[in-house]
Amino acid sequence: MASITSKLYSDDVSLLVVLLDTNPFLWSGENTTTNSLSFPKFLTHVFSFLNSILLLNQLNQVVVIATGLNSCDYIYDSSSSPTTVESLENGRMPALCSKLLQNLEEFLARDQELNKDESPPGIASSLLSGSLSLALCYIQKVFRSGPLHPQPRILCLQGSSDGPEQYVAIMNAIFSAQRSMVPIDACVIGAQHSAFLQQASYITGGVYLKPPQLDGLFQYLSTVFSTDLQSRSFLQLPKPVGVDFRASCFCHKKTIDMGYICSVCLSIFCKHHKKCSTCGGHYLVSCKISGFQV
Repeated sequence: MASITSKLYSDDVSLLVVLLDTNPFLWSGENTTTNSLSFPKFLTHVFSFLNSILLLNQLNQVVVIATGLNSCDYIYDSSSSPTTVESLENGRMPALCSKLLQNLEEFLARDQELNKDESPPGIASSLLSGSLSLALCYIQKVFRSGPLHPQPRILCLQGSSDGPEQYVAIMNAIFSAQRSMVPIDACVIGAQHSAFLQQASYITGGVYLKPPQLDGLFQYLSTVFSTDLQSRSFLQLPKPVGVDFRASCFCHKKTIDMGYICSVCLSIFCKHHKKCSTCGGHYLVSCKISGFQV
């Protein structure tokens, strides 16, 4: 099997998979973390950024995945949509915006229906693990589609808090991206940093950024995340001050600093067990989880 680097169009052709956080708890009027940036304004910044990516190179591709509270789905694929360098529809909105908005509205309606069936109290994290899996599946499909493909990368536009119950699935996706040499970039728009996305960017060689001013989101997106992978080696991109490597226990799905690790399968528990519930091993070692990296 040919290596990934030998099948590229050129150094400046990109496949950008954007994970769009549509969590209703994040964008509700009662949420103080994004009061300065409403959901319509957020979409305006994102649409401008996506159009700029497609205009940088006619071979660039953009895929958008909506990340909801209970589901995730593809809502835009530039390879199967008309180009954005065409006349405006209705005199105002490019074809990219109208098609993406239509699919987004349909997705939000479906996700809201799922939320009505079962809405656990206190859980407001988006399904990041599912959207990462969808992104990697699409990228693997591109890898196998032919001898030529653009350079893939993933951009997470995330505002929801981390869901400890998704820790194992997210880490599996991170290591899969690392093995496929797919960088995971993160632009966090919430009040708190995301430990999961900090680890994802660090492990895969991506860029992690938490913009201090959300009103200028497009400027941050265009200056930090619009450059192709080859051009990044010539730029001084933001580097995180520190990376939170704390893990979530397998028993209660809680983020912990101290815990017990199975010496056989490396499963993490917050309390001591006589036998590992994952592999059945009898040797659990107590250690500090903060700073631990598998």
